[in-house]
Amino acid sequence: MEAESEPYVRLATMRQLHQAVADLNTARSLADTLQTVADGIVTGLGYELGCVNLVRPDGDLVIAAFAGNAAAEALITGRVGSRASWERRLSMGEAWDQLRFIPHTEGWVLLDDDVPQWHTEGPEPRFEDEWHPLDRLYAPMYASGGGRDLLGVISVDRPRNGRRPGAWGREALQMYASQAAIAISNARLRANMQRALVRLEREQQALRASEESFRQAFEYAPSGMAIAEMGGDQHGRLLRTNDALCRLLGRPASVLRRYSFADLVHPEDIGTLLRTSAEGGRAELRLSRRDGTYLWVSLRNSVVADTADGPRFLLTHVEDIEERKRHELNLAHRASHDALTGLPNSAELKSRIGARLCERPHSPAATAIEALDAAYGDVESSLTHSYQSDGYEGEAAPGGLYDHHVHALAPDAEHDDGTKGLAVLFCDLDGFKSINDRFGHHTGDAVLIEVARRLSHCVRDGDTVARLGGDEFVVLADGLGAADAADLAVRLRNAIIPPIRVDGRAVRVGASFGIGWAECGMSVEEVLRSADQRMYVEKRARSKVHRRAG
Repeated sequence: MEAESEPYVRLATMRQLHQAVADLNTARSLADTLQTVADGIVTGLGYELGCVNLVRPDGDLVIAAFAGNAAAEALITGRVGSRASWERRLSMGEAWDQLRFIPHTEGWVLLDDDVPQWHTEGPEPRFEDEWHPLDRLYAPMYASGGGRDLLGVISVDRPRNGRRPGAWGREALQMYASQAAIAISNARLRANMQRALVRLEREQQALRASEESFRQAFEYAPSGMAIAEMGGDQHGRLLRTNDALCRLLGRPASVLRRYSFADLVHPEDIGTLLRTSAEGGRAELRLSRRDGTYLWVSLRNSVVADTADGPRFLLTHVEDIEERKRHELNLAHRASHDALTGLPNSAELKSRIGARLCERPHSPAATAIEALDAAYGDVESSLTHSYQSDGYEGEAAPGGLYDHHVHALAPDAEHDDGTKGLAVLFCDLDGFKSINDRFGHHTGDAVLIEVARRLSHCVRDGDTVARLGGDEFVVLADGLGAADAADLAVRLRNAIIPPIRVDGRAVRVGASFGIGWAECGMSVEEVLRSADQRMYVEKRARSKVHRRAG
């Protein structure tokens, strides 16, 4: 049961992490951003204490935000640790990629240095990977732009599960530190630009100085910036871009002035761009580079005026989020796919079946209304239908004119009436346990990988091959009749039974298939249980035939 629930745990953890990262962009000031970073360590990453140490202009690090303990927050927030002491910490212990872990066996030498410290009390560890009260874990934050300029350090204490973080937890903390550095840099940039705008509003003399400040902030911003026209025939055309945006898109400024963001956006993301409001809008989408590839970016818009009564322009901040998107896709794939075979796992399989099912079973009356919908299309969409045959009065029928859901039906196995349905083929390998027992799990894993490959090559594009667990697989194939599903089961069995070579040894496994059908009105568990039961019926029948033959 623990193995089956692991994808759900990972998915829940990923959602909490994504929420914590999303919260970083909602803070209105630098102070709010720093506190949001600290709070996210506790609420999103699951540590009992979180601390943000920020590099000051003189190089030393000040505790800028703290979360998890009000008494500690009041005691140490604002205290300073020297840069030399921090450099010593970041060179000690174990390097977990960019993270630095200092176990209590080494950290005792740091108890008397000038870095402010606070840790949770607790008993001595009983297990090898249990967290010790004096263990230390640091996540350095570096300024954006690809350099190694230290922006600050996130320090955490005691994961809530009481154990040192594994690979999953380390990756989450490192990703969070990267996004926190971007959020802090952006908050500083916004603060600088807001101060410049305040000066613009106060007096005409300060206007010229503020324009120069704005120009420098625009030109030398570490992330992409653009100014575009607002209104008129040239609405959206890029008037000015900074060097960072030119490097990001691989295009010189003279070329970018020929385009608007609508010309550069990925075709699938044009709707996202159009839904983004001109003033204060935000969007995550893909922009094309000169080499034809696409890059995930975050766009943030604000409106500025050239003079007090002059035209308004759109100022767009463009942030590279390709790494975060890649992490999100990797995390989502790992949460929904089997680590050994790469096939969709149990959770993803159930999600795909559930997406095809509704709670209302199909009925002949619904079939008639679906036929009308197909015949008349949108012409009839304004009519009100009363669906009374199944007790639905005053509302459109399931699958009818207002509900475009296509009901999943089960073909009649006795009489082929032309009905096509979503076939669910439950596959159990025969003889797999003996291979594991005789040759070991390495051979067994190789057999599972090869079976997954063979099954995947026998189905159509759009069909699903999933590993339910152990030596059980499930194939989803839509648009099949009863005879089609039986033929598919034969093809799949014939693809599995040829010898599989592992380390110079040929091994064989058989396969038993049970064919079920996903029908509206059934739960996902009922669909899988039905196919599983048919598989066992087939397996018992084949076993009786073999005994008689023997």
